[in-house]
Amino acid sequence: MAYATHTTIYQSGLVARFAALTACWRAESARRKVYRTTLRELRSLTSRDLADLGLSRSMLSSLAYEAAYGK
Repeated sequence: MAYATHTTIYQSGLVARFAALTACWRAESARRKVYRTTLRELRSLTSRDLADLGLSRSMLSSLAYEAAYGK
């Protein structure tokens, strides 16, 4: 009986770890998607549009990174 209880606790801990890992993976995947989408949209702007916004092409990656990761 004690062994069955110990196994159940271990399995529930393992399930919780897997759920946390999955949640972390999904959150990171969502951030990468925001980064890629933002970068694609910024790159589709013309040079004139970027100039109107006060941006240069060299800034696009850092702007997309900031939008996705907030750093």
